[in-house]
Amino acid sequence: MTDQPAAKRTVFLLAHTGRPAAIRSAELVVEGLLKCGLGVRVLEAEAADLPLPASVELVAEATPAALDDCELLIVLGGDGTLLRGAEFARASGVPMLGVNLGRVGFLAEAERDDLDKVVDRVVTREYEVEERMTVDVLVHNNGDVVHRDWALNEAAVQKTEPERMLEVVLEIDGRPVTGFGCDGIVCATPTGSTAYAFSAGGPVVWPEVEALLMVPIGAHALFAKPLVTSPTSVLAVEVQPHTPHGVLWCDGRRSVPLPPGARVEVRRGAVPVRLARLHHASFTDRLVAKFALPVAGWRGAPN
Repeated sequence: MTDQPAAKRTVFLLAHTGRPAAIRSAELVVEGLLKCGLGVRVLEAEAADLPLPASVELVAEATPAALDDCELLIVLGGDGTLLRGAEFARASGVPMLGVNLGRVGFLAEAERDDLDKVVDRVVTREYEVEERMTVDVLVHNNGDVVHRDWALNEAAVQKTEPERMLEVVLEIDGRPVTGFGCDGIVCATPTGSTAYAFSAGGPVVWPEVEALLMVPIGAHALFAKPLVTSPTSVLAVEVQPHTPHGVLWCDGRRSVPLPPGARVEVRRGAVPVRLARLHHASFTDRLVAKFALPVAGWRGAPN
C-alpha cells in the first residue's frame, strides 16, 4: 500500500486593487506563497488588475464555495476591504488574516512592512485562530420581519434627513430604557467598539469581553449615555411613527431603509468571524500602537 500524496495547501487572496500599494503587496505575497509550494486563489475581477502567474487559480464570484479547500483568507487593504473579507470569511468559516494598507486597521494582524513575515508564518502554519463575536439583526415593520442581516462591527440606525432628527425609543431585553431625538444609534460588538461606536463616544471594550454596546449619536437628551449589556441581551431600537425615515447600516457596507414605525433588533450572532493571529501582543499594546497613545514615563508595576 502506497502513501497518498498530501493535498496541496491553498490560500485565497483578496486585495483592494484600486490602490497601487495593494497591487504591489499582492504581487509579493503571491510570489512568496507560490515559491514555497502553496496554491493561490483570487477573484477574476481582481486578477485583471494584478500581474499574476498562470498558476494562480481564478474564481468568478466571492461565494462561500470559492473558499472550498482553502486554509486561509489573506486580505490586503484598509478597513473597508477587511470588512469585505470578513463577509467572505464568515460565510465560509475560513480564518481571515488581514494586512493593513489603510490608516488604523484594528482588524488587521500585520502592516505593509510585515509581508515577508506574513508569508513565512502562513507557510509554517505559525498562527493561531480566534473567534470574534458578531451580531444578528432583524428589521420588523407592521409586525413582520422584513429584513435579516448581520455585522462584525456594528449595526447603526441613522437619520436620512440632515435637517431633521430621528426620534427613537431604546429597549433592552424587552423593557424600554429611554427615548429621544438623535442622529442615530450604534449597536456594536467589542470588535466594533474601536470603530463607529468609538467615534460616537462609546467605550473601548477588550475583544475577549463578551458584551453588546448601544451608543447614541448626537442625542438631544439628558440621559444619552453609552450602554454595555450582557452578550445574551436583545437590543432594540424603535423608530417612532411621527419621525422621518431612517436607515440601517451594517458594518457601513449594507443598508436598508427604515420607515417610521420600524423596529430593529440586535442580538449576539450565531456565526462568529474567525481571525488568524500572528502576534501574542495584548490588546492593550495594540490599542497604544494604533492610536499612538502617549505612554512616556510609564514605569510599570513595582518590584
